[in-house]
Amino acid sequence: MYILRNIIIVATGASLASALDFVEYGNKAFDAIKRNLPDIDIIKPRQLALCPAVWTQVATELSTTFLNTTDLLCNDDARAAIRAAFHDCASWNTSVTGGCDGSLILAPEELTRSENNGLQDIGPKLLALTKKYQAIDSSVTAADMIQFASSVAIVTCPLGPRVQTFVGRTDSSTANVEGLLPDVNAPSADLITLFANKGIDAAELIALIGAHSSSKQFHVDETQAGAPQDDTPGEWDVDFYADTSSKPAGVFVFASDASLAADPQTSATFQSFVGAQAKWNGAFTPAMTKLSLLGIAGGSTGMIDCTAAVPLPRLVPRSLVQRQPIMDRA
Repeated sequence: MYILRNIIIVATGASLASALDFVEYGNKAFDAIKRNLPDIDIIKPRQLALCPAVWTQVATELSTTFLNTTDLLCNDDARAAIRAAFHDCASWNTSVTGGCDGSLILAPEELTRSENNGLQDIGPKLLALTKKYQAIDSSVTAADMIQFASSVAIVTCPLGPRVQTFVGRTDSSTANVEGLLPDVNAPSADLITLFANKGIDAAELIALIGAHSSSKQFHVDETQAGAPQDDTPGEWDVDFYADTSSKPAGVFVFASDASLAADPQTSATFQSFVGAQAKWNGAFTPAMTKLSLLGIAGGSTGMIDCTAAVPLPRLVPRSLVQRQPIMDRA
């Protein structure tokens, strides 16, 4: 908005000066008008740091890694990458250090915790990618790789939105505090308090758990390993919000999700996303960006916006077009 506003000022001022030149006010009046226009040197747009080119290369590789070419849906690596972004950041609250610092994959004891079960495969892959691209650009960090990979995974899933994505995090090999991640059996009141202590309110929490739309469980109940949290786990849709209540056959509903869906504090928000793809995407994206900055002093201040390096949301397979928001189909 700052850049656009100043461009308009220059264009409008120049057009006005030209129209008045020697016509109505003569040379003297024209000079007076020019003196009152902003000086072009004063209103130059701020020079923002450019996203390092290496992230475009990372995006190209990840886009291939996360796509199931047989059905054009996002795959298990994509699901795990999204979850990894949550787990690296959310094992933090305002009373401890850590947060989005890459420790999930840099501190071996953190990745092997039971609360991170299911991430032991994607962790080494993200670490290998980090090392590969650090050899190209030393500014690449594991913490940034985790969050950037999540953003690419989300847009690889049909209907997934582009989340504002920053780089510039500092890595840590010190494990984050244990026990600060949400438990799938926790009651809603505990979850609301848990996230409030991270600076995430109840409405943001309900938007964030919609990521279970693309999720499968493998360790909550190993007798149902691979069961999804909604009936379309390869898509970034809102079926999760309906399926959590209706519990269709084959869908594994976490007790924590069911509790949030029924809680008077959160049920209205939960139900508002049923059948409302654009509304959910609009709520999820800022909440996810906020989560991706937990534990970082100053938030995005001083960081570099690399959203443009994240691929655009994918064109969905023909069979899914009717599920896409009308404005997204335009």
